[in-house]
Amino acid sequence: MNAPVRPPQRPAAPAGAPGQRPAVPGQRPQQGDRPVQPGQRPFQGQPGQSPAQGASSQGTPGLVKPAPKAKVRRARLLISKVDPWSVLKMAFLLSVALGIVTVVAAIVLWTVLDLTGIFDQVDSLLGTLAGSESGGFELKKVASLGQVASFATIIAVVNVVLLTALSMLSAVLYNISATLVGGIGVTLTDD
Repeated sequence: MNAPVRPPQRPAAPAGAPGQRPAVPGQRPQQGDRPVQPGQRPFQGQPGQSPAQGASSQGTPGLVKPAPKAKVRRARLLISKVDPWSVLKMAFLLSVALGIVTVVAAIVLWTVLDLTGIFDQVDSLLGTLAGSESGGFELKKVASLGQVASFATIIAVVNVVLLTALSMLSAVLYNISATLVGGIGVTLTDD
C-alpha cells in the first residue's frame, strides 16, 4: 500500500519582526536595518546610510502634498411642518420670562423716578398749574410702588396668555399654509 505523498514544506521563518532580515550568527546589525511595515517598500540605500540620507540623495522630495481643500457642502431644506405643542411650550416659557422682565423693569423704573425726585417735581408742577386751593396733588399716593407692581403683574399675566395663544394659532396657520405652498426654504452650509 502506498502512503500519501506530502508536498515539500517551506522552512519556518525565524522569529522577529515581519520584513526584517534574518540575523546571521556573528554578524552585527547595520544602521539601515529596520523593520519594514506591511505595504512599505524596503529601504534601497547604501549600507550604513540612514533612510533620510537616502531620500535626499535619490532626489525625491521629502515634502508631502497638502490635502485638497474640502468643498463647502450645502443642503437646501424646507420647513414643511411645525409641531404646535412644541411651539406652545416654547412660547409659554418665553412669555413667562418676558412677564418677569416686565415686572422687574416697572419696579426699577419706579425706584429710579423716586430717587431722582421726579415725583416731587411733577407734584409741584401740577400744584402750580391747578392753583393752591386744590389742596395739592401727590403722585406717589396715586401711583405707589405696590400699585405699580400689581399693575405690571396683571399686564404680565395677560401677556403670557395672549402670546401663548397667538403663537399656537400662528403655528397652526403656518402648517395649513405650508401644505399649500410647501413651506419656508432654508439653506444650510458647513462653512
